Amino acid sequence: MNYTKQKMLEYGTEVLIVSNPSNMFYLTGYNAWSFYVHQVVVVMIDVDQPIWIGREMDAHSAQVTTWLDDNHIIPYPDEFVQSTIRHPMDYVANILSELGQGERKIGLEMDAFYFTAMCYERMLQELPNAEFKNASTLTNWVRVIKSEREIDYMRKAAGIVENAVQAAYDTLDVGVRENDVAAAVYHAQIAGTKDAFGDYTSIVPMLPTSENTASPHLTWSDREYKYGDYLTLEIAGAHRRYHSPIARTMAIGDAPQKVKDLSNVVKEGINETLASIKPGMTAEDVESVWRNQIAKHGVEKDSRLGYSIGCSFPPDWGEHTISLRPGDLSVLQPNMTFHLMPGIWMDDYGVEITESILVTEDGCETLADVSRDLLIKPSSS
Repeated sequence: MNYTKQKMLEYGTEVLIVSNPSNMFYLTGYNAWSFYVHQVVVVMIDVDQPIWIGREMDAHSAQVTTWLDDNHIIPYPDEFVQSTIRHPMDYVANILSELGQGERKIGLEMDAFYFTAMCYERMLQELPNAEFKNASTLTNWVRVIKSEREIDYMRKAAGIVENAVQAAYDTLDVGVRENDVAAAVYHAQIAGTKDAFGDYTSIVPMLPTSENTASPHLTWSDREYKYGDYLTLEIAGAHRRYHSPIARTMAIGDAPQKVKDLSNVVKEGINETLASIKPGMTAEDVESVWRNQIAKHGVEKDSRLGYSIGCSFPPDWGEHTISLRPGDLSVLQPNMTFHLMPGIWMDDYGVEITESILVTEDGCETLADVSRDLLIKPSSS
């Protein structure tokens, strides 16, 4: 909490209103599927404990998941839920006024998924003497360097995703439907390992097939696989909200030569990049190694190479801070964690081979242990 308040001072804010569920969890431990209604954590620069404000029926969840004492858990009545007359941010503004915080410099997560235009409008209306500042990623930046406990959770999540990749491979076959593979992945994700339960992931399994692999964010249908089909599988393991994503490319029986060739390019590129990463490099330095390696094969990738990861809630497992791409001068430090995302998508096919990585004192290590080869599944028919 002290580091968060230090960041608040750097941002010129005296009050921080947090609506991103990942940040609410990080600061207080709050963990319930209640982010479909408005809820916030309020951090005040001169008050020891933050305040949770949310729907009345969720107050008990705050009591059992957070470290806050009861007088810092403030529920609003259900009449504020999805009402055309009143809004939860009216209630939040009223609490701030009662606490003498209504005329201060207030940071808002203006670009958070769950902070709407109406939220902002109501805050402006109800607190006309406040000075509002954009603090969309203030807490996100506090999160970029992980503690040993956080790293342990991510290692456990990596063990889970290893099982999920194996479940997908084992299920894949001629005549099997895409949704059957998705179901096997889901089972493995939730079953976890003997050492760690599986949490729900922030993104659903993505597994486009053959020509659809040119579209990396497709999910699944009831399409039945046939001999020679190939697919990209992007999934994650999650444990106590901490994620370890991974992507692999698979094929049934055989794969087109173009997919084999591109898989080799991607594999070479990620191997070279992993070998180069060390503290002190910038995010754009990392991307440059990858870009120069694949350029040797006449291949280009326009999208970013990766992004910071950690604890997260739907709809995204990225931290929205560091991106491995040209122009990002963020300096890598030990205990930062990234999803290194070397996917290449052509007009009618694509290949993904990715790793979740931990920056160490003298390099980096991958969290999961899964072959980076193009995974060919022998057909049973």
